[in-house]
Amino acid sequence: MSFPTFASLRRRRSAIATAFTVTAAAVLSACSPIKVLNGLVPEDTYQFQGGMTYGAAPRQQLDVYQPLPATPPARGSRPLVVFFFGGTWTTGDRASYKFVGEALAARGAVVVIPDYGLSPAFTYPVFVRDSALAVKWALDNAAQLGADPKQVYVMGHSSGGYNAAMVALDDRWLGELGASPGQLAGWIGLAGPYDFLPIGDPRAQAAFNWPNTPRDSQPLAHASAASPRALLMAASRDNLVYPDRNTGQMAAALRAAGVPVQVQLFDNLSHVTLIGAFGKPLQWLGGPVLPPVMDFLGLASVLSHKGAR
Repeated sequence: MSFPTFASLRRRRSAIATAFTVTAAAVLSACSPIKVLNGLVPEDTYQFQGGMTYGAAPRQQLDVYQPLPATPPARGSRPLVVFFFGGTWTTGDRASYKFVGEALAARGAVVVIPDYGLSPAFTYPVFVRDSALAVKWALDNAAQLGADPKQVYVMGHSSGGYNAAMVALDDRWLGELGASPGQLAGWIGLAGPYDFLPIGDPRAQAAFNWPNTPRDSQPLAHASAASPRALLMAASRDNLVYPDRNTGQMAAALRAAGVPVQVQLFDNLSHVTLIGAFGKPLQWLGGPVLPPVMDFLGLASVLSHKGAR
């Protein structure tokens, strides 16, 4: 993903990197073979329910990854994570990010991965509204899924990190649905773009109707004392979504408002491998991405118990 002042070379690199992200996600997903039986996918640590609807539109569907009953902590006290994938709001699908659902569910979290409307067919704020609707579905169904309704988190990578941030920080979107960001236990941003005006990437321009993009479309504009606590993670040398401008500024704004924030920067990861490190084939990279996430979710002891699966 390429943002504001990037030169054309970096725009080309962004397109290549985005394509690689989707390809890598598909490879990671395929590398963990599991058997599908009547819509339920049993594995040694989790079960899967796919194609559940959270709205009437074709892309308003989601997949659910649930720890098996034997996985601690006890049923009903598990956190629930709604994960939004990236792709410059133009590409991506929930199935390609199975490896994220597997990694978190295997360690005790209920995971919801929704699709959402993509550009150019849909533009801002459609994908934000879809994201909020998926989170509302998760809030309403958390207990039924074996999770604690008071431990619902939103999480996203790259442009999906933007979606997560907007749902968590801008109360318009959940407010339209009779809910509130105050119901969230926290949010996790992985290399998210939180302040990217003016827009330079042609795909992002289309997604946000540039130059008619409202200033309040930027997550940074909504950081306040009412914001949920946050875990912000990025590759320190990310040259697609600059960590200083995005992760750094967001952390500073939240801290200035008195919101608890944890920041993790990784020197040995890139924009792409930051999310890829959730998958078993890439955990050899040595980027300790999962431990801070598990700690933030209150599942650090589960991670320690299971080891590096």
